[in-house]
Amino acid sequence: MKTYKAFFSILAAVLILSLSACKDYLDYEPEGQLPAKGFFEKPEDAVKGVNSIYAHLRAWEMVSFAYIIMQEIPSDNSLKGSETGDASFINDYDQFTYTPNQFVLNDYWGGRYRGINLANQCITNIPKITMDEALKARLIGEAKFLRALIYFDLVRAFGDIPMPLSVPVGPEIYVRTPKAEVYKQIEKDLLEAAAVLPATYGAADKGRATSGSAKGLLAKVYLYMQDYAKANEMATDVINSGVYSLEPDFYKVFRVETENGPESVFEIQCNEIEGQWDLSFCQHSEVQSVRGQWGWGFNIPTDNLIAAFDAAGDQVRKHVTVIFKGDTTPDGDVIQGVAALEGVAGTPRYNGKAYYPSWRQVFGPYGAGQNVRVLRYAEILLIAAEARVRLGDVSGAAQALNQVRQRVGLAPINNPTLDDVLRERRLELAMEGDRFFDLVRTGKAAEVLGPLGFTPGKNEVFPIPQQQIELSEGKLTQNPGY
Repeated sequence: MKTYKAFFSILAAVLILSLSACKDYLDYEPEGQLPAKGFFEKPEDAVKGVNSIYAHLRAWEMVSFAYIIMQEIPSDNSLKGSETGDASFINDYDQFTYTPNQFVLNDYWGGRYRGINLANQCITNIPKITMDEALKARLIGEAKFLRALIYFDLVRAFGDIPMPLSVPVGPEIYVRTPKAEVYKQIEKDLLEAAAVLPATYGAADKGRATSGSAKGLLAKVYLYMQDYAKANEMATDVINSGVYSLEPDFYKVFRVETENGPESVFEIQCNEIEGQWDLSFCQHSEVQSVRGQWGWGFNIPTDNLIAAFDAAGDQVRKHVTVIFKGDTTPDGDVIQGVAALEGVAGTPRYNGKAYYPSWRQVFGPYGAGQNVRVLRYAEILLIAAEARVRLGDVSGAAQALNQVRQRVGLAPINNPTLDDVLRERRLELAMEGDRFFDLVRTGKAAEVLGPLGFTPGKNEVFPIPQQQIELSEGKLTQNPGY
């Protein structure tokens, strides 16, 4: 049922290996070279080039260790988990004691700039190819969407960042562009993508970025830019498109059978191709899943998150998001796990959104063929609700908010406050990589994370990796406080 994902796999691998290899994008001399002669000359080269960007999204640095460590562990939703002593450095991110020398920072940075490199190769070279103009425009639009998605990760994590937009590049790659300008470029890329991308695709191209993907991501970006009128406008466009709807069963939202379904605005395509483990598999599920049974047991829900579910009377999302040792899943798996997890005094627990039914496992790493959800229709509704309540449209906010609540059996809130919406956002999107950034953008990080060690004026962003500063011979500057 997932054979259509092959277009993101083996063909794309050639370009990934030839363009990105193991080098840093900011090591500009080797990375500034154009591809081997003969590439980016034919229409199929353009397709392969864009496919390589999609394929890179599932790389280790993009959705595995660095992703959970930097986008979840610093929040109040998540703890390191695993066994005491296993990757104990992860605790530094929970306690805000990390330093610029830690390799995770460099993985997060380097992996994303390799993705930027792939996107810029396409955006620079595809216009020169003689080919169908409509397909050319669509492929460039896809590359711009993907570049915007990756820059969104980088600007949230590091603030001011280098922003190469074409190849080749030179020493200017070490100049940090102010984050406001980065956000404006992200906006530009997404507007241009939305103008040329289709609303839907046929079965063979499912999973590619659509106009709804671009508008939905832009609505989210506008929240960070504090342009709530435009956030509402973009989110409302997606809502009114008629393309998307909520999956009635919250458990099924994260299962293989609903991938690229009506709730999917954008997700990373993962596939199991025998004999091509390094090129097709994704370890997003494996690193988080039940330790001692299927996975490594990192990134586990906190007591604080569980208490938030209980306080809201939200048992549906609680039992999907948090799976405890001894539970039996709707797919029939008994969660065995281990006797104890670091930081957990009560029953051991795991991230249920990363769960992959054992009967689906064929070969390769656990859950390697399970897509990674990036943007869901439920989040679009919550973006609309937040934007509307900030604009004073409480009834409009309630209309969007209560669709999300109704799915999980919660009573409607007729006059929601901003806190109501943000609380709903936490419970709906828990363990999906946004909680830390949400606390920062809403100004709540010091209050919520201060007891964990968060320092205002410093920990809103992560340090620039020391390895990148050294590669730049000191041209890259460090963030304050590091």
